[in-house]
Amino acid sequence: MLPESSPAISPLPGHAPGLDLSTAALSAGPEIHRAYSAALTFLPEHLSSTGYDSQGLPELREAIAHHYASRGLPTTPDQIMVVNGAVSGLGLILRLFTGPGDRVVVDHPTYPMALAAIRGASCRPVPVSLPASGWDVDGLAATIAQTSPRLAYLIPDFHNPTGRCMDAATRQRVNEIAARSHTTLVVDETMADLWFDAPPPPPLAAFGPEEHTISLGSAGKSFWGGLRLGWIRASGKTISSLIQIRNTFDLGTPLLEQLAATQLFNDAAQFLPQRREMLRQRCETSFATMQTLFPDWQTSPPEGGLSWWVELPKPLATIFAAAAESQGIRIGAGPRFGVEGAFERFLRLPFSLEPAEMQLALQRLQPLWQHLAATRYESLRGMVF
Repeated sequence: MLPESSPAISPLPGHAPGLDLSTAALSAGPEIHRAYSAALTFLPEHLSSTGYDSQGLPELREAIAHHYASRGLPTTPDQIMVVNGAVSGLGLILRLFTGPGDRVVVDHPTYPMALAAIRGASCRPVPVSLPASGWDVDGLAATIAQTSPRLAYLIPDFHNPTGRCMDAATRQRVNEIAARSHTTLVVDETMADLWFDAPPPPPLAAFGPEEHTISLGSAGKSFWGGLRLGWIRASGKTISSLIQIRNTFDLGTPLLEQLAATQLFNDAAQFLPQRREMLRQRCETSFATMQTLFPDWQTSPPEGGLSWWVELPKPLATIFAAAAESQGIRIGAGPRFGVEGAFERFLRLPFSLEPAEMQLALQRLQPLWQHLAATRYESLRGMVF
């Protein structure tokens, strides 16, 4: 099934229904229905109020603060602000901290909606490449020194799209760089709960002064994207400033969704382990299928998250994505995740789909890739990319 937020794909006659491999997200499990049912029972307690709250439902902020504490970062509810998804939270942070023309350092590759938010705020994304070994801390330090960015947006926990996880020593060094340069880190933790073998180290904010780090979280990946709910964790001073400007951005987060999210946080220990195991199995199954159908593709097993970052033998990602869409399959071409046309040799392929859907999609992609790779060989031979 396509997510409701995605436009429908119109397949050519004779082909199976459209398949969306451009979105890395899970469909709702039974816990979502239970959470909304519970939320409806609690709703009457709140109907005597106006329903407006710029910071968020106290019970939910307390649950989020407890979650941070369980990960090694003591947090109070006053340090939490509930927002309408992580991208909405990033937009609010950009409004507070940046102006037109300001620079924002980003991992490269990075989450495309973050790039869109940065550009939408009339800021300039400044990329720092992610080497195969992880994060280039020296490159990050040099880029910050050379460009004096207002913010640095990083995804240390099962990075989107690569699936890598920043180790504790690197987190310490990144915090030291931020403190020395007085750069505010915006840390996207939307994948932090989707680990396979081991949980990530404590949040990046636990490794340095909290005034230099703002954390972003979301219910969209761990729970369900239809919740459209996220949060910001920052110093009390920063949260107060965000509350003051929020009325020019939106008027708060829907109450029913906050009640449902509170229930999900309280029940997370009952269902998140099963979701992690399901993702691990889907990851392994899709990897085996890719090895069989696409032996010339290269990828490294992710440590968590929802997707593969696949390297192609030729820079054909955009052309391949267009050919796939003409056959009713939407995939994420590498340039979506980069700056200035980078990553033509890469695709992001989620393993979050039902196994049968993923198998069908890969089987339908194989002849397209074989034809494209064969017909483009002569035109690409001898060119340097």
